[in-house]
Amino acid sequence: MGYEKFIMDCDQAGMMHTLLAGVDVSENGQAMDAIREVGPGKHFLGCAHTQANFESAFYRSPITDNNSFEQWEAEGSVDMSVRANALFKKQLAEYEAPALDQAADEAVLDYMNRRKASFPDSNV
Repeated sequence: MGYEKFIMDCDQAGMMHTLLAGVDVSENGQAMDAIREVGPGKHFLGCAHTQANFESAFYRSPITDNNSFEQWEAEGSVDMSVRANALFKKQLAEYEAPALDQAADEAVLDYMNRRKASFPDSNV
């Protein structure tokens, strides 16, 4: 197990989360407005429905590359493990520990110290 593998596993879990949400069969989910607006034989990229929904309609992985093979190759053939490496380093660098109630912190540290003192150290 490494950080890169963990990032890739989280990505897979994100995909599964989206999949398990099911298919949206509402008027908006089925893009009925877009179908009525665009009509046959044209593309949907510029229509109002696409513009309003494209950010949230699908799972968008932070570590996959959806470019063509030729473009991916021209940009250095950066594979998923390299992108996962960059992402975990960015996340660690930007991490801020959440605020912790001082009394709760002291209680946890006290409990840990009492438990550790209750049995011999196995690492000696």
